[in-house]
Amino acid sequence: MAGLGPEQPGERALAFPCRNAPVDVLLVRAADIPEYVQDRVVDCGITGADLVRERSAQVRELLRLDFGGCTLQAAVPQESEATATGDLAGLRVATVFPRLTRELLAERGIEVDLVDVTGSVEVAPRLGLADAIVDLVSSGNTLRTNGLRSLGVLFSSEAVLIGCDEPAEDAEQLARVFKSVVDARTARYLMMNAPAEALPAISALVPGRRSPTVIPLSENGMNAVHVLVPAAEVWQLLPKLEEAGASSILLVPVERMLG
Repeated sequence: MAGLGPEQPGERALAFPCRNAPVDVLLVRAADIPEYVQDRVVDCGITGADLVRERSAQVRELLRLDFGGCTLQAAVPQESEATATGDLAGLRVATVFPRLTRELLAERGIEVDLVDVTGSVEVAPRLGLADAIVDLVSSGNTLRTNGLRSLGVLFSSEAVLIGCDEPAEDAEQLARVFKSVVDARTARYLMMNAPAEALPAISALVPGRRSPTVIPLSENGMNAVHVLVPAAEVWQLLPKLEEAGASSILLVPVERMLG
């Protein structure tokens, strides 16, 4: 969607160029990307906001990419007496995010005994390693499967594009390209035909970024109306447009949106 055409990498290739842009792609572990960007090994990188904060990297967030959404949550066994994050005080808490967990709990005035693990955090209470955990949660199914319940969200994360403190011009240009794609996801391009007398009512209905484009058709008194509308409002908008006199309504996705 961003228009980049990376070469098909070989089975073990970790770096490869794009066919249609002066961009080289490097595949590395998401947890290492903040360090690569901070040290200017690469101009920019895509990773999770949680990993940027955990690494405490000196980088700049160029763009939130609106995918990979999840939350860092504190959780305890179902039988635990804890009912809120404040009840974690003094308990042993297992996590793969020790720095971030310590900072987030300290902001709430909560001191815990952190147990730093590298994986399978959910089994830590069952094995007696910890009283609670702090881990990333998307649907919550893994918590429930392991007999855990959430005490609340500590941090919300998603995929982000990051650059160094003073990003190169190429990195900022790439951020603008990605932003045009992210913005386009929230919009739809709406086209319809309408008689001249229906135009005021239709213009009042469409919640577009700007006034609709109106183009006279060869049929006397008829017009084509084009407008960008929020994707979330389409389902309730279309019936109202029909009632107002619109016909031949066509709705299409938007690939990119600039300005």
